[in-house]
Amino acid sequence: MDPLILVFALGVAARLARSDLRFPEPVYEALSIYLLMAIGLKGGVELSHQPLAQVALPAFVAVLAGFALPFLLFPVLRIGVGLKRVDAASVAAHYGSVSVVTFAIGSAWLQQRAVPYESFMPVLLALMEAPGILAGVLLARAGGAGGSSVYREVAVNKGVVLLIGGIAIGWVIGPEGFQPLKPVFGDLFRGLLALYLLELGLVVGGRMPDLRRAGPRLIAFGMASPLVMGALGLLLGHGLLGLSAGGSTLFGLLLASASYIAAPAAMRMAVPEANPALGISAALAVTFPFNVFVNLPLLAWLGGRL
Repeated sequence: MDPLILVFALGVAARLARSDLRFPEPVYEALSIYLLMAIGLKGGVELSHQPLAQVALPAFVAVLAGFALPFLLFPVLRIGVGLKRVDAASVAAHYGSVSVVTFAIGSAWLQQRAVPYESFMPVLLALMEAPGILAGVLLARAGGAGGSSVYREVAVNKGVVLLIGGIAIGWVIGPEGFQPLKPVFGDLFRGLLALYLLELGLVVGGRMPDLRRAGPRLIAFGMASPLVMGALGLLLGHGLLGLSAGGSTLFGLLLASASYIAAPAAMRMAVPEANPALGISAALAVTFPFNVFVNLPLLAWLGGRL
């Protein structure tokens, strides 16, 4: 009965009930920027305590996993779900990239329960956003180039810029420099995250018709993929990287999550012939709530047992 989850459920219920509740677009954009910057800053501050050599292996594995996931999921989407090549590549890119909000919920959920995790986890979040999108472009173009503008668009995407920039600033200023910013980027974080989740709930409720048109096989994929990839991430975090139970849980949650902010924008430009409703509907209306309600507590329980 976490309040964040209840706020998200309220948004879904309000949209399904055809409520006139709406968020102005500038407010939604401001909340997005705030969350990305806050996660990056706090991660950078924590990273300043640790030697960079300790982060090298997890960072390498995170980038490699983000790039490899679309290639693993692509044949499942082509054969199992029955999507066209461009649609399968687009959906695979969504699932190869990561969800910042899912990570924010997971980290807040663990903190509330006093479950520690490695302070460099936001660094892995920042590194994993772009590789999956690049892999999706390669799959859609059958190994050809998607155009230099596409790759530049991914590299300078606002999510990547804010996360990496926030981490760099937090690392430079350290805990003392962060103190004047703490009332905004620390104390208010959960409250503003709750408002953002209310808006996401409204969006998810509005995507339900798209899911019905997509068919049951895509819905099944949206639930099966995070289970398998989350378990894989949990095992990699525990067995290969030696992460704590909390860190392994978050790494599993990163692999299980799907992007519905950066990936849709990039793939819409890179592969305009793909159906944009498939990827964002599966990622936002199926995988996001499934990760929040089912996969997060399941991964945390398994991480504790490991």
